[in-house]
Amino acid sequence: MSTINTVTEQLTRAGQAIEHDSFAIIDAEAGTHAYTEQQWPIVRRMIHANADFDFNGLTDFHPDAVSAGIEAMLAGGRPVVADVEMICSGLSQPRLAHFGMKTYQFISDADVIERARQEDTTRAVQAMRKAASRGLLDGAIVGIGNAPTALIELVRLIREEGVRPALVVGMPVGFVSAAESKDLMAELKDVPWIVIRGRKGGSTLVVAALHALLALAEARQKTMQAAQK
Repeated sequence: MSTINTVTEQLTRAGQAIEHDSFAIIDAEAGTHAYTEQQWPIVRRMIHANADFDFNGLTDFHPDAVSAGIEAMLAGGRPVVADVEMICSGLSQPRLAHFGMKTYQFISDADVIERARQEDTTRAVQAMRKAASRGLLDGAIVGIGNAPTALIELVRLIREEGVRPALVVGMPVGFVSAAESKDLMAELKDVPWIVIRGRKGGSTLVVAALHALLALAEARQKTMQAAQK
């Protein structure tokens, strides 16, 4: 799989050279691994995001995760629902616009805060419920990097209310329920997921994984367009 960026990632030769050299170093130092040709670019970009080779092994994929993410992006117009604003801010707006995608997060909405107080839950739980009530989760790509309770609630919505995201990138970081929330997500068979096992994770990793998926979708799109000529 080529690591050459397409459409928007690096806009100068110098930037491309640094990124490509970084990927080459990661490939060399990582050595052999158990990931597929499509999974490795995602793991590699996550390592690139924070220079932590533990993600070579901690990152786990549903068998359909990469293909489901690429297909959702190529379909166009799919929402990206995040647990925190940091994910929305970190994603490349030109890349999202290329596929007609918009980001959503509700963690700081006044009604979310008030409902969390009334029901003695977290804002993250209520934010996921708000996304579900607005019909944003079905067919969406959901990215969770900060709040384990958001991922736990998403699993509940999937199991009990029939919500069906196209892909869940579940990577909340932390010491309370973080590892458990990802293990819960990984139990699901009918909704594709990408998770980081254990306590590690974070919004930066979600952004890195989604950027890698966007690059794979762009490469697939170019291949399809070339075949039609």
